[in-house]
Amino acid sequence: MDVPLRSVVEGYLQHLTDADLALLAETRALAGTGSKDVGSLRRVLRQEPRRLLEALGDPSLAQLVLGPQPATPEDGPPASRPGDPPGQALPLGAEPFAACSPFAVFAVALEQVAQSLQRASFTWEWLGPRHRAPVFDVEPLRQLLADPAHRLFLAELLASYTHVASGAVWVATRRGLRRRRFSELDPVRMAELVALAPPAERPGVLRRLGDLALFSTGVFPDAVARRGFSPLDAERLARLTGARLGDTANAPTLAGLPGMGDASAVALLEEIGRRAYRAALASVPEPLTRSLRVLATVADRFDDARRVLATVTDRYLFPHRDRWFGLAG
Repeated sequence: MDVPLRSVVEGYLQHLTDADLALLAETRALAGTGSKDVGSLRRVLRQEPRRLLEALGDPSLAQLVLGPQPATPEDGPPASRPGDPPGQALPLGAEPFAACSPFAVFAVALEQVAQSLQRASFTWEWLGPRHRAPVFDVEPLRQLLADPAHRLFLAELLASYTHVASGAVWVATRRGLRRRRFSELDPVRMAELVALAPPAERPGVLRRLGDLALFSTGVFPDAVARRGFSPLDAERLARLTGARLGDTANAPTLAGLPGMGDASAVALLEEIGRRAYRAALASVPEPLTRSLRVLATVADRFDDARRVLATVTDRYLFPHRDRWFGLAG
């Protein structure tokens, strides 16, 4: 998948606010542009797109937005393991988004993880609530993050869950119209919405179901495992998405341990995410947009994308997850 750099940078510029660009303007990569205002800076970045990526990866910007930087993901276990102190708080204190937008925070965090993985020999893999183990297969993550289009995709996904939609739809049944609630944070309701959506809207709902699966398993796997799925909900999810429960029946489970959940719920959600993304892609005609071309890669490398989100979460997002995203469990 080859997305032109100018197209990728245009995607970044659609999300970066004027306040974000004012911060970026202070980095070494942009200090010599001579831009005197945000408008001229945007023009420079469109003409020289590589400068934006250099600015987002600037160590001084990371220090400002994310706080003290560990050299690699190996520098101490992730904050979610038992007995560890809380994860690194951002220096923005009680208002972590005060100096820049959520999208900018996530974009900078992904640049830092991409850089640090070049030197890492392992990352931490989720096994169950508050349990991690080192995994030495880092190269697939390096390859995924080597493409700036993939980093943009993941930053957009994280930012999209700082504000989520919920509501109700009216459904025609044999007994007349019935009101059914939905939430972008509820995979069962989202899967039901796929079945109810008009054909023209179904690809978007499928895409959002895949987003939820990737976001939940990457950022909140503990919550997914602790909540789990009832047998009825698991069967309903499998039926609505075409997933096979047998694919996840042998997944490791911690349900028998005190305070633990069921890792098979995470495995089921991963399978649903892959299938939802692929179904969304199959529902739209060629040629694919930039975002959908990236989606095709993520659908094939769902596990790698999940591991990247888990690394970003363990290093930077853990102290603020519940506040930023509201998917505590």
